Amino acid sequence: MIEVNFDGLVSPTHNYAGLAIGNLASTSSGGGVSRPREAALQGLEKMMTLVNRGVPQAFFPPQLRPSLPTLRKLGFEGSDAEVLKTAFETAPGIFAACSSASSMWTANAATVAPSEETADRKVHFTPANLVTNFHRSIEVAETAQMLRSIFRDESCFAHHDPLPATALFADEGAANHTRLDGVHLFVYGSVSGDRKDRPSRFPARQTLEACQAIARLHQLPAERCVFIRQNPEVIDAGVFHNDVISVGHETVFLYHEEAFADGENAIQEIVGQCPHHLAIIKVPASEISVERVVKTYLFNSQIVTLPDGGMLMLCPTECQEDNRVYKFIVDNILGGENPIREVVYRDLKQSMKNGGGPACLRLRVGLTEKEIAALPPRVFLSAGTFGFLESWVKKYYPEELEISDLVDFERYKRNAIALSKLNSWLGIA
Repeated sequence: MIEVNFDGLVSPTHNYAGLAIGNLASTSSGGGVSRPREAALQGLEKMMTLVNRGVPQAFFPPQLRPSLPTLRKLGFEGSDAEVLKTAFETAPGIFAACSSASSMWTANAATVAPSEETADRKVHFTPANLVTNFHRSIEVAETAQMLRSIFRDESCFAHHDPLPATALFADEGAANHTRLDGVHLFVYGSVSGDRKDRPSRFPARQTLEACQAIARLHQLPAERCVFIRQNPEVIDAGVFHNDVISVGHETVFLYHEEAFADGENAIQEIVGQCPHHLAIIKVPASEISVERVVKTYLFNSQIVTLPDGGMLMLCPTECQEDNRVYKFIVDNILGGENPIREVVYRDLKQSMKNGGGPACLRLRVGLTEKEIAALPPRVFLSAGTFGFLESWVKKYYPEELEISDLVDFERYKRNAIALSKLNSWLGIA
């Protein structure tokens, strides 16, 4: 099996509306001026960092925003231009939600299980329903269709509908799912009917019932699944997804001391389920506080395996700029007993300001060579593909953007043409 990172290509309508409750970076940036061209180029440079190191890298195209179909469902009428204008003037909050470019964070696109671990030996996909936030729930139908278009060989891939769009089955995708040594770690924030151990300030976005349903749908053996509850106190501190406070890859698990409700008992359960030795890296609260974790996104870094078998960790530059976090990386990650041999830092500040780090931008998909061969070849990033996308971004993306700019129907039409051309070029139109 080969792990392929599918990053979300940042949209030409990347903006700061401050919509994500519980995501402190998002809400604090609300109303600011974004830089879509810079954001997209930062994302592409991050992807090419891995390509240049021999790590398979692919991407998903952006979704068109504002979402006119959603605005029409909500009762806005007239021509497309009139719908945009009326929505912005009479319901600015709804307009902002329908203009969100949050599909760029593909860690929330779906949960994936590789074929070597499912009963029918197919790769399984369940798109996240994202019901906690309206602006994200708009993405779901198009995400599901995109996944079916890219992973279209029915002999290799199995696609499930999103879970029912209710609070009972609230699902945020792979941001709360980690595959460790063939064991699937599902992290949830709430359980139906259980009023204790719930966050009081911000919503818990993932339920145990959703995790269990996905494990069943993906035909995963019970002995390969571990269900762990997130610490409600860290959710209230701005840890809206598990990938903000822990990250795992193959035989490495990096986590914060306060990540889980059951503390060290949760770690022992994870270790007990994994068939091989895990390199466990605990970050003590006495060294790095949860507040610092949320600010730097240390745990939203990517850990990948290089062709020589060693591991590389890709961190946002915020980790390099924070003395305590940088010291921990040098002393305890690079200097510790684990397979991580190199750490690189990349500037993703445009995404980080909206609450998404390196790991938020990618969906990990484990594939065999046969399964890779079944995909449209242009979804994989190469030097040639990078050149095309870089030119495409520079042609169509604005340098700066405010929410009010998205009322412009001429801008909308230009973006629609650009995205249509990209999808046709990819072979998924």
